[in-house]
Amino acid sequence: MLSRERNELLTKVGPGTPMGNLFRRYWMPIAAASELQNQWTKKIRLLGEDLVLYRDRSGKLGLIGERCAHRGVSMTCGIPEENGLRCPYHGWLYNHEGKCLEQPNEPETSTFKDKVKMPAYKVQELGGLIFAYLGPDPAPLLPRYDLFVRKNVIRTIGYAVIPCNWLQIMENSLDPTHLEWLHGRYFQYVFEREGRPQESWPISRHHQKIGFDVFKYGIIKRRVLEGQTEDCEDWVVGHPVVFPNMLRVGDYGAHSFQIRVPMDDTHTYHIWYTCFVPNEGVEVPEDYPISLYECPLKDEYGNFITDYIDGQDMMSWVTQGEIADRTTERLGTSDKGIILYRQLLMQEMDKVQRGEDPMCVIRDETENEVITLPQEENKYGVGDLLSGIAKDWNTRYAPNLDEIIQLCKGRAAKTV
Repeated sequence: MLSRERNELLTKVGPGTPMGNLFRRYWMPIAAASELQNQWTKKIRLLGEDLVLYRDRSGKLGLIGERCAHRGVSMTCGIPEENGLRCPYHGWLYNHEGKCLEQPNEPETSTFKDKVKMPAYKVQELGGLIFAYLGPDPAPLLPRYDLFVRKNVIRTIGYAVIPCNWLQIMENSLDPTHLEWLHGRYFQYVFEREGRPQESWPISRHHQKIGFDVFKYGIIKRRVLEGQTEDCEDWVVGHPVVFPNMLRVGDYGAHSFQIRVPMDDTHTYHIWYTCFVPNEGVEVPEDYPISLYECPLKDEYGNFITDYIDGQDMMSWVTQGEIADRTTERLGTSDKGIILYRQLLMQEMDKVQRGEDPMCVIRDETENEVITLPQEENKYGVGDLLSGIAKDWNTRYAPNLDEIIQLCKGRAAKTV
């Protein structure tokens, strides 16, 4: 168990908090680029701050405080200009640095505008996502992790606003044994209720061994399921938890990042970023649209949707409470990954307090050309991941799922 003070240290992300200071050393995805194709602005809540993301008429992205410095009107309703965003109330104009450029009803000789500044943060676009950096200068490089820059793939972006703290979501990724129960035995129960019993559901096999290794970009998670040996990819290769808030998962022709972005202490913006590799000979155009879809947490009756893997995870995260009470937990030997991750968080927070760069802050251009992460291919030894994707994964909500399956369905068969 943790003390109440330690639990607060690990979960609070607002300005000035140790964990908030750690997160402010990283680029965080805050929106899909496609969201600003048919609208000029989007309200953003990030690390306890209310902000407005916008694209001005020159095409430049900006991220500034939500409230106009004049009378506090929301800039979400602002008017895009060639060089910034104008408040709809009295016309004050702000640029991407938060500087006030115009105050239409002040005297022409007034220097008042030069004394007014809004909070403003850096933004960049990569792989169909828009990232923000809220930390001190000089800003690090936006990490070019492999899936963000991979060529000839079909990308989808799923998202959800999860009403709970970011940490209990991330700790789930350091908890391998929930696979055989939540996504195995519990899923079999869900199948039974739906009238589609599964005599053998491969991921319900018992864990014989689990392991965790710290590597350059986070923690490698390993497992050996019943019927496997330590020669299996699940153990030899494993898959990474990328520090501080991203999980890499996948199989054969489909690989995903799950990114957990703290909006505040009790809400998390969750992204499922998936790359599908097409069949041999299929070329995906550079401008192939990246589908964006919301992953529902509950049905129309207010019940958790648990007939797909990501819905089961969301149910487990949310029912722990807005902020899990770790003063009452009882961790066992199967929780050693969670313990390791908490230790790593404490270590990296200490680095920031000493003025050092924490893990995964990238400043070397040569390192950042493409950051290739380890990932097993024959996940759990069960074969074609795409065979169940339409019903059992979050991508079942992708509007172009049928097309994806047609373009990629032969990929797994060729890889086995």
